[in-house]
Amino acid sequence: MRLPRILLAALGAGLVAAAAAQTPTPTPAPPAPVAQAMPVPPAPVPTGAKAWLLMDYDTGQILAGENIDARMEPASITKVMTSYVAAAEARAGKIKPDDLVTISERAWREGGAGTDGSYSGFELNSRVKLTDVEKGMSVQSGNDAAIAIAEHVAGSEEAFASLMNSYAQRIGMTNSHFVNAHGLSAENHYSSARDLALLGRAMIRDFPETYAYNSIKELTVGAITQHNRNNLLWREGSGIDGIKTGHTDKAGYCLLASAKRGDQRFVSIVMGIESKSQSEGFRLRETGNLNLLEWGFRFFESHTLYGANTKIAAHKVWKGALDEVVLGVAEPLTISVQRGRYAELKPVMEVPKTLVAPIAKGQVIGKLRITLDGKDIASRPLIAVNAVEEGGFFKRLWDEFWMWWESE
Repeated sequence: MRLPRILLAALGAGLVAAAAAQTPTPTPAPPAPVAQAMPVPPAPVPTGAKAWLLMDYDTGQILAGENIDARMEPASITKVMTSYVAAAEARAGKIKPDDLVTISERAWREGGAGTDGSYSGFELNSRVKLTDVEKGMSVQSGNDAAIAIAEHVAGSEEAFASLMNSYAQRIGMTNSHFVNAHGLSAENHYSSARDLALLGRAMIRDFPETYAYNSIKELTVGAITQHNRNNLLWREGSGIDGIKTGHTDKAGYCLLASAKRGDQRFVSIVMGIESKSQSEGFRLRETGNLNLLEWGFRFFESHTLYGANTKIAAHKVWKGALDEVVLGVAEPLTISVQRGRYAELKPVMEVPKTLVAPIAKGQVIGKLRITLDGKDIASRPLIAVNAVEEGGFFKRLWDEFWMWWESE
């Protein structure tokens, strides 16, 4: 059967419009002042470090690093994992911040003042509020506090280590395995620079109130006052607010750090520095992190490309009460890019060719990728900013015809 010319023309116009709608173009990133891109010098390599890296907090992009996946002893940086697990279990309602934690004989003997390791000084068999024990672990790097927390959360340190490994998998730490809560040398207890940076990023993002314990400069337990071992906290104007130091004979001197200035935050880590002098070991790990963080702030800039639940593109919807769904991201998309190269960023959308109603608000539709020099530097799920209900009977029938016609 031959269709009238006017109907054929209408069909053709509709198909052209439908085809155009099926490949939505993302709204370009907001314009920025034009600046000539200058070459970025190599990142400052921390002296004596066996592994190190600098990570952009917002995207998780690694800006520089060496041996980032090498398995190494994490020493007391392990306690960040202990802190993360305790915070997660509290959020799940399994423990409470005002719980009284018993300082057991094991915690006192294996992690207390009678050992060679760092301790908080809690008395044997004392019962201490959980938040105070957590501060003792974060500020004073107390091994006694770490063991007591593990026993309170899971009944034993061994059971707690199993929780640590489960949460590590959720965070994406693929080169880590924990067997204790404090980080003293033990067989099969290891992590990597990348994994510990991911852990630091997760701690800041998921539990900011607990993370803030790491910025406390000193803490008194009983008659003992101790300073935070992260001397970078005293660096005026650095923006450094954490995270954790570590040292054992096998691990060397280590430091996981983070700093925030304005909208920018970076996470850095230096591992495996060997030194016969404690003062030199402290200096090298602090200088190594500080130089990396300064390099990041000096040569990279942050931009919010898209706000939360704002229109990035619109996509054709079949059989719906509305003809389009607005696509966006659930949270603001902020990235760091080399200064002067903002205009070179390219947004790329990956979306299905055909969308059929109903579509729920917040439903994941596809992926938004931000590329530079052909490489992904950030990606986020694309969601439906608005709901699209199913259309009426005739609308669904009409769209069914158009979908059939296009498939032909």
